[in-house]
Order: sequence, then structure tokens, then C-alpha cells
Amino acid sequence: MSLTYLLIALIAMFGHSEDFLGTTLLSRPLVLGPLVGLVLGDVTQGIIIGGTLELIFMGNIKVGAAIPPDVITGGVLGTAFAIISGKGPAIALAIAVPVSILAEMVISGLFVLRAILNKKFDQYADDGDYKGVQRLHILSGLLRPLFMGVIIWLALQLGAGAMKSFLDMIPAWVQSGLQVAGNMLPALGFALLMNLMFNKKVAPYFFLGFMLAAYLKLPVIAIGGLGVIIAFIVTQDTSKEVSEDEDDYSDVNTETEKPSPKLTKGDVRSLFFRSLALEANFNFETWQNTGFAFSIIPALKKLYTTKQTMAAALKRHLQFFNTSPYGSTLIIGITAAMEEQNSRNADFDAESISSVKLGLMGPLAGVFDSLFWGTFKVIAAGVGASLALKGNVLGPILFLLIFNVPHLLLRYHLTFIGYNTGTKFLQNLAKNNVMDKLTKGAAILGLMVVGAMPATLMSITTPLTIGAAKSGSAVQGILDQIVPAMIPLGLTFLVYFFVKKNVKTIYLLLGLLALGFVGSMIHLFT
Repeated sequence: MSLTYLLIALIAMFGHSEDFLGTTLLSRPLVLGPLVGLVLGDVTQGIIIGGTLELIFMGNIKVGAAIPPDVITGGVLGTAFAIISGKGPAIALAIAVPVSILAEMVISGLFVLRAILNKKFDQYADDGDYKGVQRLHILSGLLRPLFMGVIIWLALQLGAGAMKSFLDMIPAWVQSGLQVAGNMLPALGFALLMNLMFNKKVAPYFFLGFMLAAYLKLPVIAIGGLGVIIAFIVTQDTSKEVSEDEDDYSDVNTETEKPSPKLTKGDVRSLFFRSLALEANFNFETWQNTGFAFSIIPALKKLYTTKQTMAAALKRHLQFFNTSPYGSTLIIGITAAMEEQNSRNADFDAESISSVKLGLMGPLAGVFDSLFWGTFKVIAAGVGASLALKGNVLGPILFLLIFNVPHLLLRYHLTFIGYNTGTKFLQNLAKNNVMDKLTKGAAILGLMVVGAMPATLMSITTPLTIGAAKSGSAVQGILDQIVPAMIPLGLTFLVYFFVKKNVKTIYLLLGLLALGFVGSMIHLFT
């Protein structure tokens, strides 16, 4: 078993290395669960448990300063102990939730400690030592996967036997309670996603998605396809002004003759690849600053050949930086173009480079977080989890493809767009209201899919009857005649209400666990 535990620890380390891999969702339970199942000889159970935990932690995303429970550690250990004990998804849930919360504290502590290294980064910048900056960025980034890997290996090595014995003692009624609680917990994920997108203007699309799923029984992938069509129609603009602006844009690169670029396509491509490690050294003081410096170093090496100019550039890019990793390459490309102008023109205002970065961080974070967290991830998780719950290996595969094909293609091309057209590209987007259209379209599509999820991915019913036990009417049958899946929908909105009231996620998580467990014991929910 020692080799097995080592392999599971390596899977967890792989998940915790995602910050080197472009936030590509390789760390999600839907991906790591099947890998743990493969190591333990039960891939199907790993897929099912991974899908179950994915639904529960669907809204578990890192946006801004919010550090969510660590689903990597909780998911890996929960899946491993559940398969080893043979107890299934309900036990995986019981283990994953508290472990995720404890691991979150450890990781938050690491993000605080990383800030201590900022002085060393500044020293390297003062010396113009870009090799030192990139070396320290990588080494600091490796702390998390190494540290968490050791913790998980020790937990398995020391606790697997005791945990199995303990789980074998759990009575059937406790497992039933945990199963009902597990069916309720996705409501928290849906509510957190609604909090990103839900407002009066786009609220009808949530209910449209719900009705398509509840009444017409359409699968999530079909509702997502309809959402794409509806979002495209709603955001269409056929006014003449758009075509005129497009003509203006087509002439962007011909208005003035530009000198031949210093950076090759290979140089710009390297900016994209390095951007995948943007969050590897995330810390609570300067956030993604070292990741930005690490990303743009290939351009700086080409543009600045003296220690003094390199030092000035490094210090510029070790200032505070934080944006959505998915749109970061647009800023990186624009910055590279401005650095090239600065290297050519002695009168260029170098401070404008930092000003442009600062000005773009917030707007791009809002657009791309909504687009990817609120749209692509929702669709990917909805399709992937619905298949995974049936033990279908296509679940995790489609999950990764639906999210990462558009993610990586867009991220790659934004690097070149930023470098080749710079701020003129953004000005054109502003003229045509492209960002507003994109945000609205993403909200429509995302809300339709989220609206479908309570009806398709939450199984909560009541065994209550009205009248005598044998001849009485089933309450669930009456509810289904009024609104199918009424209980999941009502629970989702109840949790959303508390989210809007700023109730802490951990309290909501524990509250749902208690409601499901007690509801099962008193035969209110099944």
C-alpha cells in the first residue's frame, strides 16, 4: 500500500501544481477523482465520487481575495478513503468537507508566508537579475504542491487503517443522512454562481433554463446550445455604426508605418506559455506580480541589454498586479508592445506602462471571470458531472475539453492581439460595446445552464403524505404537478438569499449538511 499512497500523494501534487498549468481545471474533483480511482483499482467509483464532489464544490472558485475550501486535498483524501472503505460518495462527502476547510487554512498561511519573499524579488530587480526573479518564482510556486503532497501522504500512511475501521462502524442511517445532505449541497454551488451573474435584466434566462430541464427534460448540453443561440441573438447589433467602426479597425495597422518589430512570433508565443504560471507564486501582498514579471521576461531580455534598463523594467513589473488569468495575455501583449516602444524612444513615458496595466486589470478581470467561471466552467461542469454520476469516463474528458479548448485558444490569440494592436484594439472594442455584449451574453448563457442544474443534478424529494399513511396523497406528487423539482429550486433560492446577505460560505455549508442529515432522520427528505 505504500506505493499506492505515494501515487495518490503525487495525484494531489499534480492538482496543486495547477497554478503552473494555466488554471486549466486539472485540480477539480471531476478530474482527480478518476485518477485516484485508477490507482485504487476502481475507476468507475472514482468517476462517480468525482462527479458528486464537483457538484458540491461547483461554486468553489478563487475570485479576488476569496480563498475557497481546498477541494484538491479534500477531494483526493475523501475519494481515497471512500474507495478504500467501500462506502461510496456519501462518505467521500463527509471526509472532503472538513478536510477541505482545514487545508484552506494551511494554504492561506502559505499565501501569507510567500509575501516574505517579495524583498528578495526586489533585490533581484535592483540588480537587473531576471534569472533570479524567474528562479525564485518557480521555487516558491513549488512549495504548495510539495508541502500539500507530504501532508496527504502522511494522512494516508498514518490514518488509512484507522479511518477504514472507523468508517466500517458507521450505521446505515448515518450514511443515508449523509447521502441526503450530499444531494442538497450542490445548491450552495449554484447559489454562488448565481451571485456572480443573477440580476433583474437576465433573471428570466435562469427560469427559462429551469423550465426547459424540469418540464421538457432537456439535458444540460442541449440547454447550453440553446443558450449560445439566444445569447447571440440578444447581443446582435445590426446598426451601421458597427460596420463603420469595423472599417476603422481594419485600418488600424495601416494608418502609420510602423518600424519592424523587435519581438518575433516565437518571442510572443513564449509570453503565452509563461502566462500559464501567472499564479504560481500568488501571495496576499502583491498577488500575481511575480507571475507577470515571469511572463514578460522573454520580451525584456530581447528589448533591454543593459543592467540599468533591465532593472527598471523588472521593478515596473514587480508592482502589484491582479486580474483574471484567462484575459491576462491581452495585458501582457500590450505591455510587451509598450516596452518595445520604450526601448526605441528615449522620450517615451515609461510610467504609462504601469498606468495601462493598472487601468486594464479590473475591467478585464470582470469580463473574463464572468465568461470563464460563470459560463464555460458552468457548462463544462454541468455536462461533465451529469455523465460522471453515471460512471461515464466521458464526463471528465468533456469537462476539460469544453473549458480548455476556448480557454487556451483565446488566451493564445489574445497575446498576439495585445502585442500587434495594443490599446487601439481596446478602443475599438469600447466603440462597438463588445465588452458589454460579451458580459451580457455570458450571463445569459451561464444563467440558463445554472437554471437547468437544480432540475437535472439535484435529487431531493419528500416522502410525506397527506392523510392516512396508505390512502393519503403523496406530497411529492402534488409538488411535481405544480412545479417539477420544486424542492431543489426552492433550496437553491434559499441559499442564494443567504449568500446575498453575506452569510459565510462555511456556515451555509454546515447548515445544508445539518438540514439534510436531520431531514433524513425525521423522514422529511429522501
